[in-house]
Amino acid sequence: MIKANFLLLTLVLCSFIADAQQVFSNQKYPLVDFRSPLDIVPPALAGSFGELRANHFHSGMDFRTNQREGYPVYAIADGYVSRLRVQNSGFGLAVYLTHPNGYTSVYGHLSRFNPKIGQQVKTLQYLRKSYEIDDFPATTLIPVRKGDVIAYTGNTGSSGGPHLHFEIRDSKTEATINPQLFGFEIPDNIPPVIYSMYVYRLNQKPFNELTPKQYFQVIGGAGNYKLNQVNTINLGGEVGFGVISTDKHNGASGTNGVYSIELELDGKVVFTSSLERFKFENSKAINSHIDYPSFINTRKSIQKSFVDPGNPLGIYSNLVNNGRINFNDGKLHQLKYTITDGKGNKSVLPFKVQADEKAVLKTPEQTPGIAYAYGNVNEFNNAEVKVILPKGTLYNDLNFQYKTFPKPAGNAFSAIHQIHNTLTPLHLGFELWIKADSSLEKYKEKALIVNKGGGSQGGAFDNGYVKANPRNFGSFYIAIDTIPPTLTPLNISDGKNMAGISKMSFKLRDNLSGLKSFNGYVDGKWILMEFDSKTASLWHTFDGSIAPGKHILEVIVTDMKGNNRNYSITFYK
Repeated sequence: MIKANFLLLTLVLCSFIADAQQVFSNQKYPLVDFRSPLDIVPPALAGSFGELRANHFHSGMDFRTNQREGYPVYAIADGYVSRLRVQNSGFGLAVYLTHPNGYTSVYGHLSRFNPKIGQQVKTLQYLRKSYEIDDFPATTLIPVRKGDVIAYTGNTGSSGGPHLHFEIRDSKTEATINPQLFGFEIPDNIPPVIYSMYVYRLNQKPFNELTPKQYFQVIGGAGNYKLNQVNTINLGGEVGFGVISTDKHNGASGTNGVYSIELELDGKVVFTSSLERFKFENSKAINSHIDYPSFINTRKSIQKSFVDPGNPLGIYSNLVNNGRINFNDGKLHQLKYTITDGKGNKSVLPFKVQADEKAVLKTPEQTPGIAYAYGNVNEFNNAEVKVILPKGTLYNDLNFQYKTFPKPAGNAFSAIHQIHNTLTPLHLGFELWIKADSSLEKYKEKALIVNKGGGSQGGAFDNGYVKANPRNFGSFYIAIDTIPPTLTPLNISDGKNMAGISKMSFKLRDNLSGLKSFNGYVDGKWILMEFDSKTASLWHTFDGSIAPGKHILEVIVTDMKGNNRNYSITFYK
């Protein structure tokens, strides 16, 4: 009886582990090495791995923390602190642990570190006289054991609310991996939701904003969906498909992303995307993965089921003709979408296509431009502007367009140069050189390039031009930034007694080029000033190092064009 019960228990455990291992992964990941980074039960996600975000895939899981800060964050396994990072934005306060099984765990948006880690961070900040640090401690400096409290949850950096951002990375390649592949259990028996399907008339041409597409409403639920009031779609020529789908988990789940999308044609898989892992340098290729023109115009994220030739993502498999399907045989074809979440819950959308040469829908003719191949370095030059598109910038061949418009009124030192259009995504950005008016000469150290909306692209004066590296196409001109940042004291003033007050606080903003540095000094000695970019908050927490009595405070903030704001007062402690 004991043997039988033991065998039954073993089978149950094996079944549980097999269920936790994502079916679409061809790799085996350790399922029992790691514990949860939080003790909040049941766990709930505000964001899933690979979820579609603006200009990037979400690189981890966002654990909800009941809209509160200060929950203990635990080391998921033995290891050592391999990286300490403090940023004004991004992950805010973050700690990285490297584990002996070949993986590194990452914990972001923290409110504070444990005392040992926190002291090391503060020591580095004072040593480097910088709030922001990115340090890689020696392997023996801060060892950790599984279950050690390493930090506390928070809302620092570019966080939109209190939560824990958690990642698992390959320690060698730095690729980030879906944590659910390691057995992290998120209660979930809810299959993905499929909202709509799209048909793209590709016609052997590069995908762009002119590619004709048709919308099909989807109805259903509980994993089974169908096209609304459509039994068969008549299509001719080369076609691609796309779908809008999201996922939810049990309990207090947000609307999250799906794990995999699979498209079958007559029982054969012709496209699979699965968000098992990706490299950070390829994350911006989300703009190739989705219908980018539709996202810019409508904010809808349609995931294409065909792959652009310049898309570097490694999330695709089972590709036949890169997902482009030719309906030229006059036959009736059976197609099916299968959408799967990180727990293995599936939703299916079957539909029929009748191949019909009369149903070919032609692509509109493009305005004549310059043909640029996606796999080349491409350059455009005239007397007023120079554009260099490095190899790897384009996802598709491009019919490049350029226009110029008169110089705008106000802060402008060149004409407006329209570099193609905002509906074409770029992977690497590009070099842009704009010829400056002669009136810029006395302001050349303050020059930068801005887009038509006035957003800074950075830049520097160089031999009559201003050079910058915009990340997206658009309309640009030269402006200058001569205005220092604004620094507004909130709870301190000249002659004030700060005894009994825990910190001095300010609001810090810049009008154009962006902040470069901020430094505080008391009696000539550097003090740690902390900054939160999303709230424009700058502060110094009194830690007992400033003795009672009269003191001189000086705060110096500088923007990217060297404009300084100095604030100097006396205060008492």
